[in-house]
Amino acid sequence: MRRDHPVPPLADVSPESWREANRRLLAKTLSEFAFEDLIKPVELGEDRYRVDLDSGVSYVFAATQGALGSWRADKDSVTRGAAGLLGNEIETPAWDVQQFLVDCADTIGTDAPTLGLYLTELSSTLAVDAARIEHGGATAAELSELGHAELECHMTGHPTLAANKGRIGFSAADVRAYAPESQQIVPLQWIAVHRGLAEFRGTSELSEQGVIAHELDDDTVAAFRARVEAVGGDPDAYVWMPVHPWQWDHAVQVLYAGEVAQNRIVPLGESDDGYLPQQSVRTMTNLVRRDRYDVKLPLKIVNTLIWRGIPPHCTQGAPVATQWLTGLLDRDPVLRDELRTVFLGEIASVTVRHPYLDRVPDMPYQHLEALGCIWRQSVSSRQDEGERVRTFASLLHVDENGTAFAAELARKSGLSPQEWLSRLFATVLDPVLHVMYTYGITFNPHGQNTLIGFDADDVPRRLFLKDFVDDVSVTHTPVPERGPEPDGYDHVLPRKKPEVIRQHVIDQLLFGHFRYLAPLMEDQLGVKEGEFWGLVREAVLAYHARFPEKAERFAEFDMLADEFPRYPFNTDRLVITRYVDRALRHALRPNGTVANPLA
Repeated sequence: MRRDHPVPPLADVSPESWREANRRLLAKTLSEFAFEDLIKPVELGEDRYRVDLDSGVSYVFAATQGALGSWRADKDSVTRGAAGLLGNEIETPAWDVQQFLVDCADTIGTDAPTLGLYLTELSSTLAVDAARIEHGGATAAELSELGHAELECHMTGHPTLAANKGRIGFSAADVRAYAPESQQIVPLQWIAVHRGLAEFRGTSELSEQGVIAHELDDDTVAAFRARVEAVGGDPDAYVWMPVHPWQWDHAVQVLYAGEVAQNRIVPLGESDDGYLPQQSVRTMTNLVRRDRYDVKLPLKIVNTLIWRGIPPHCTQGAPVATQWLTGLLDRDPVLRDELRTVFLGEIASVTVRHPYLDRVPDMPYQHLEALGCIWRQSVSSRQDEGERVRTFASLLHVDENGTAFAAELARKSGLSPQEWLSRLFATVLDPVLHVMYTYGITFNPHGQNTLIGFDADDVPRRLFLKDFVDDVSVTHTPVPERGPEPDGYDHVLPRKKPEVIRQHVIDQLLFGHFRYLAPLMEDQLGVKEGEFWGLVREAVLAYHARFPEKAERFAEFDMLADEFPRYPFNTDRLVITRYVDRALRHALRPNGTVANPLA
């Protein structure tokens, strides 16, 4: 393994690739802004629409509309109209998404400081997208042969957010060194943090020394102990933990400079393992020892709406939440024996609080989440021989030849498109619905937290779920099946109304995934959008038919309601939250409703 971790050279990007990346992102931005009602396209006829902006500029484009209020703008159809020297309107082909944001700023109600940072995020996103276009990337067929961690490096980011690879805080060199698309192996720095600052927690079967023995070999442990002793410390008086090399350089040695100077934090050196970052950037998968844990590490960067630290209540609560959830759900015969659902537990953690900032009321959360770690069971440690595990998000990927990854897998399976989709929907929905209806619990099953195990023929077979802290909620109403619940962990296991619990499923599966998968399946497999949603409905009804005794729960978490609230992710960044420092992460608010295609 490389020890000097060289930064790869800057990818050459041609003007043509830059414009094509812009055309794609402009079409996505028009589509998502129209979906969120940030802009109001007026129909011109023949599937063409016009948006008139307060700046005096107009955009015209061809688009189709689909279920759940979705829009799909044609990237090659967009024109921009603006007044010429003689006062007449001149229309020219439009490709520049940053120009569009400047044009529509007053219309959508954003301000200059927000727009400045948002354009930074857009430019960063475009740079990555343009490099991928320039150099082609792997085909869908090639991607189908990759393992879970390697496949993650080929994904293109959040389907809803326009600026989905902003990573404010990373330099261009940092992106080339640490972003998943760079496919660079990253060694992790280890540090020893004095027990006055740090606290280890683990599930009942895991001791602190057990985690160290699992993650480090004997020679490395001996070398690390010697480094603590060399500064006059007792190695057992410290909690050992990994830290991301970028975070060590840019945050820990700055925020915790006094603790480093006083040997309350002792740098131990790198371990011998190498890691690949997942799409979240801060979660790392071990490539050298696949049986070792994934590691979730804070990064003091802004990406996809929030600072990417780890809250102390999450590090403290992760093992407790894992112990309770896996103890509850692993005893369920439907989940355990029939569906064979895998819950990738967050089994150990280290919490480190700042000795001064932590005492200040209303301190912005970015300063309090700079140091800590969570160890999670890896996919490799739980998958069957011959089983392929891929994130749910990967099914939305389209290669540079225009082939959708989901369509490639469906064709390889030998099944009809309808049968393959039915298997997919049952695989995803059965465990998620079972947990919600039976226990009043929901995960946040978005494309990265939800993984699918495929058999040797690329047929979906079972679900893997992860992220048990910050992304699990329980109903505030009593549910006898849940049994005794952990006390004092409302930050980790927040209590919510049943309709809000349901909304996690709706937002992540229907809005966040199926809304995009449906048109891909129509374009590439010939499954009409109405038929697609009919198959999703059949999967829900099949579960209902099997467990009629849960009829009251079906009504409580009504998946077949006439309409659902719409949550505006891009609007939240540009208009509501902006980039204001906050003491806590906030909850999104809905803006309107859309018809439910399952009704």
